[in-house]
Amino acid sequence: MSIWFTEKQTPYFGITAQVRCSLVHEKTPYQKLDLIETEEFGKMLLLDDMVMTTEKDEFVYHEMMAHVPMFTHPKPVNVLVVGGGDGGVVREVLKHPSVECVTLAEIDGAVIEYSKTHLPKIAGMLDDPRVDVKVGDGFMHIAEARDAYDVIMVDSTEPVGPAAKLFEKGFYEGISRALTKDGVFVAQTDNPWFKAELIRQVYQDVSEIFPITRVYTANVPTYPSGMWTFTIGSKTYDPCKVSAERFHSIESQYYTSSLHHASFVLPRFVERLLEEASD
Repeated sequence: MSIWFTEKQTPYFGITAQVRCSLVHEKTPYQKLDLIETEEFGKMLLLDDMVMTTEKDEFVYHEMMAHVPMFTHPKPVNVLVVGGGDGGVVREVLKHPSVECVTLAEIDGAVIEYSKTHLPKIAGMLDDPRVDVKVGDGFMHIAEARDAYDVIMVDSTEPVGPAAKLFEKGFYEGISRALTKDGVFVAQTDNPWFKAELIRQVYQDVSEIFPITRVYTANVPTYPSGMWTFTIGSKTYDPCKVSAERFHSIESQYYTSSLHHASFVLPRFVERLLEEASD
């Protein structure tokens, strides 16, 4: 008998993967956490029955979350990652030589510990001396910070449960205050096929706070629809105008300097979402 995991991404659509074995099944104070090993995507981290990351395709999301804002800022020294307890974004941030400190603010310590144990290729840099791991509420960390970070990355789950407040305008206003005068931030903003209204609202909110607001995309096979968006807000630097000499060599599997620029070329139906948000 074969066992399959299915994530219902809408009431009428989902993805499914054959399970080899279950590694972790735990109800933490914040969410249900599962780690399973699948035949197609290797080990898979699930939170509340939603796919967070897999061994096979994790590099797409983590590279695009990290490198687009990191190359947009000319010299990122202090970086904050909100969420992201699996450590993938932190791993990518540390590839930039200007970085002196990466603060990880993750509300659920179990995500960090199980990722270290079962996903070492993703979480393996969390013990680097440049990383300051804070197990606590990222929303409150942002609220208390002032002029502290060059780049902030919001690597949140979907806007349900404890992550819901990470998609509110007040949170983005807090991010602006927590950034330095030329700071850059990025947030994952779900997919345009099933969450069009979310993207429209986030773009409108961020545009009212940051003078430069852009949306870019990446292909993440295990995320709803496969097309994933990120919304970037910048006080000074335009991610679409990063010059060739600013790119230094990094080890990557998805991100390239050419793809950096190409990721901002949006399908027409996504462009219309942003036009509606600007009306």
